[in-house]
Amino acid sequence: MTTFKTPQVIQIPEDAKQRASEFAKAVASTVNYKDSNQSTQNKIQDDHFVSKLGEEAVRIIFQSRECQVEGPDYGVYEARRKSWAADLKVNGLDVAVKTQRRSAGNRYDVSWTFQDSPERRDPILDMPDAWVCLVVFEDLQDVTECLVYPLRKIKQLIFEAPRLARLVGKKQAVYLETLVKNKIL
Repeated sequence: MTTFKTPQVIQIPEDAKQRASEFAKAVASTVNYKDSNQSTQNKIQDDHFVSKLGEEAVRIIFQSRECQVEGPDYGVYEARRKSWAADLKVNGLDVAVKTQRRSAGNRYDVSWTFQDSPERRDPILDMPDAWVCLVVFEDLQDVTECLVYPLRKIKQLIFEAPRLARLVGKKQAVYLETLVKNKIL
């Protein structure tokens, strides 16, 4: 797969931003995140919006490198049909995408979380060779941009307990400063 070695800045076109916004509005009422202490519809909607922007950024970067990309999936499914399928397929390889807002990173440190509670566990945590692309949505700028970090395998990441006490026991976190310090990114 044609990849990249340094973080890439990707501008999100208006049509992709609109798709992400419409999807977020449609899907917010179909999910239940009470096991993560999250029941605020606006927050759930925003999380889905930011996630789709990250997926769009990763799609754009790999398509620009002449890769075949499937996704993002904009289907809205009822609870029993939701899955933990990869966010994208790049040249046939499953790729998970994790995205955080820069404004949240400025408050809590740039990090990406993976669900890990007794009720729900992200299966990718048990797939050491699975690919993941970490993204920061640059929401403090006038343009819609994402900073896309190079692909990494789950086994290359360093997982830590979340620094927010309310997320401990519900999520695992990957912190940018730890990855940089350990020369992973």
